[in-house]
Amino acid sequence: MTEYDYWKIFPRMPKKVIVGDITIRDGFQHLEKFISTQAKITYLEELIFAGCKNIEVTNLGNPRLMPQFSDAEELLTHLRSDNFVSRAAKKGVDIKDVVLTAITIRESAVDRAIELANRGVGPDRLLMMVSTEEQHHFANSGTTLPDYWEEAARCIKKSTAAGLKMCGTVSTIWGSPIGGATDMADAVEFTKHWLSLGASDIEHADHDGSASAADVYRYFSMILDEIPDTTLHIAHFHETKRVASASILAALQAGICHFEATLGGLGGQPANFMDDRPIKGTGEYYYDDERYVGLVCLEDTLVQIDEMGIKHGYDIDRILWLGRQLEKTVGTRLRSEAMINGRTLKKGHMHYARPGLAKLKEKLGEAPDQNFPKI
Repeated sequence: MTEYDYWKIFPRMPKKVIVGDITIRDGFQHLEKFISTQAKITYLEELIFAGCKNIEVTNLGNPRLMPQFSDAEELLTHLRSDNFVSRAAKKGVDIKDVVLTAITIRESAVDRAIELANRGVGPDRLLMMVSTEEQHHFANSGTTLPDYWEEAARCIKKSTAAGLKMCGTVSTIWGSPIGGATDMADAVEFTKHWLSLGASDIEHADHDGSASAADVYRYFSMILDEIPDTTLHIAHFHETKRVASASILAALQAGICHFEATLGGLGGQPANFMDDRPIKGTGEYYYDDERYVGLVCLEDTLVQIDEMGIKHGYDIDRILWLGRQLEKTVGTRLRSEAMINGRTLKKGHMHYARPGLAKLKEKLGEAPDQNFPKI
């Protein structure tokens, strides 16, 4: 007989997950228009009030290169303010339970984070990033892998001393948009190296949507065989072929419990144009059409796992509402389908029902629940 119990087929698959939001950082960094500080604050607050416990607030890199994050300190200061902490408490949210992350690709940004932390307005967690394919790594960081590993070691040491966690990202696991095919075994070794340096957790990233479901399952099975502590691992998928939901499912089947997403599937390489002027960003885009970049949608991911019966801690209706607001902020149709169509309702949508069925069944002598002719 076929086994129908999904959790018996995939015994590592979790019954509860964490879904972090990275809209304000990874989502907004690709936009070629500045999102106002007040709008960012609104979305940060609303995401937290809707149940987000892990949120990327900003990037502490050079604002001259990425002016979208010129308000980084203001955002962090707001989330640490007595006013916000008090308002959150009234909504049943203890801000101490929410992990605030800032991206710190280079050491100068780590130093800035530590300085903010010393003033009481810093993040809880930082993030540095390597790619297993060195051309992609160089495009993001501006240096070689060996040189960057030495820098990361220094940064982890000083951030740990300051009481800050450091997440280590491993990218181009399933392929690079510059160098092409990669070896998943390299990413396993990179993960081990991050942890040997003292990283608190690892973001395993598909930064250009290269992953297939089969390879996602294979990779995370390899990872959990080598490093079985699921609290150390975060899955980060980009969406370029409309198959990221399959990657989410494959990662769940392998046993991954922590994911990241953005409202509307926003995101991609930092913009090299802002409002009315070119900026440096991270240089020329390494894709041909900017319509085909982005991350897995928060709205769709939550609906997907919710309808599987997996706990997640979000108010999904509030998230779907927030996604509709974000389309107004950005000024364009975003990727979420769940934001438009909502969840599958067990009670159906009876306001679409055609009238007259009950009377016809009565006329034909059929019982209300009769499906086949009488014998």
